[in-house]
Amino acid sequence: MEPGGRVRGVMRLGPYELSSNLFLSPLAGYTNLPMRVTVRELGGLAWATTDLVNARSLLERNPVALKLLASSPADRPLAIQLFGSVPEEMRDAAAMCEALGAESVDINMGCPVRKVVRIGGGSAMMTELDQTAKLVRAMVAAVRIPITAKMRLGWDDENLTAPDLSRALEDAGVAAIFVHGRTRAQGFAGTVNVAGIRAVAGAVRHIPVIGNGDITTPEAAKHMLDETGCAGVSIGRGAFYDPWIFRRTQHYLRTGELLPEPDFAERLRVLRSHFERYCEFYGEEYGARLFRKVAPWYARRFGPAKPFKQRIITIASRADFEAALAEYLAWRAQFCDDRGELLPKYAPAPMVASFMAANGDGAIERSAIPVPKGPVEVW
Repeated sequence: MEPGGRVRGVMRLGPYELSSNLFLSPLAGYTNLPMRVTVRELGGLAWATTDLVNARSLLERNPVALKLLASSPADRPLAIQLFGSVPEEMRDAAAMCEALGAESVDINMGCPVRKVVRIGGGSAMMTELDQTAKLVRAMVAAVRIPITAKMRLGWDDENLTAPDLSRALEDAGVAAIFVHGRTRAQGFAGTVNVAGIRAVAGAVRHIPVIGNGDITTPEAAKHMLDETGCAGVSIGRGAFYDPWIFRRTQHYLRTGELLPEPDFAERLRVLRSHFERYCEFYGEEYGARLFRKVAPWYARRFGPAKPFKQRIITIASRADFEAALAEYLAWRAQFCDDRGELLPKYAPAPMVASFMAANGDGAIERSAIPVPKGPVEVW
């Protein structure tokens, strides 16, 4: 076995041989079943994780918690992410996840949200290494599926505990470590600490470390892999901005060639598919209302799109959605040539040029891609 859990170039997680080394990070309120299936369908993605779920709520079969776990045959392999601090609850919730068919359980040790930290979950778990390792050991013993952990580099710059915690968790039996290259105190400010992720990758002996943070382009993913020695990358906001990023990144890592960005017709096709899945999953009216916060992200690559962004946040039905698109297409025609392509002066800048930081090291500035509004804002 090579360092980082790779066998002859193949990425493995526990007993699973993966199709790539690319993972979808959970974004609270966004990485629901409709989004996961939409991104998987586009290709390149090996593994996805649910939104974080409160272990106690799951054991109580809270309807909201159970909705977060909804999956389908097209949504595989799937990990369920749990948070909590009571060992018995986390153990029993892991067993419940296994019974529900999850391929893996991920422990959230990175969430800095106060309501999560207040109960000893999320980032608080990084400050109590012995207790956390004991909790994890009980979860590992309770199930046959892999247990993984998602963490930040530490509580703050003076407490970068991730390398020590990773070693303790490897000894406790976790199958992989996902590490976001910022501290709890940082939130999403500043740039990712590549050296910090590299220290985590060097701290473990056999299990894979997957780097996370500011992966918004294929080049940024390669930079993360090259500079940290991690076995894979996990993409969150970058996937929300560009659902094709996994396919494009997989191709780039294999060939060194950058695939062209999808054209406008392809963006509309995937937008419609994503919207329809929202309506099917949540019901038409509620699904349409929820999709109001998703559609504007697609529009960021449409070129001129202000009227669309203003109109789409009012939709409450399929008919409203189609009417908003029809109005926008009629308005957009003034910026296009005879073939329907945007005139060069109106075309959006390439994502690489838009997002690469001025320091040239492949890091992405925090302001380049904002955090989606909602629960994930403080994730």
